[in-house]
Amino acid sequence: MPTVKQEDIYKEIKDFIVETFLFGSDEESFGDTDSFMEKGIIDSTGILELTSFVEEKYGVTIKDEEMIPDNLDSLSNIVNFIARKKG
Repeated sequence: MPTVKQEDIYKEIKDFIVETFLFGSDEESFGDTDSFMEKGIIDSTGILELTSFVEEKYGVTIKDEEMIPDNLDSLSNIVNFIARKKG
């Protein structure tokens, strides 16, 4: 399987968030380090949807204890988390 570049992961995850949680609008409403929870973009149910997407798309398993803001509450955190899991 070819390696996925971090820029591609950023784009794929941002696209997923915009389509799923912002319904395709307001793409510029959050930056790479903005907290999804603080900005009201994703709630606790949305985090489950996001983790399912990440697990399926990138072939990683996210354990319950890994479902913390440091890993999942911003675009940067998710991309870095995926890199560590695949690393």
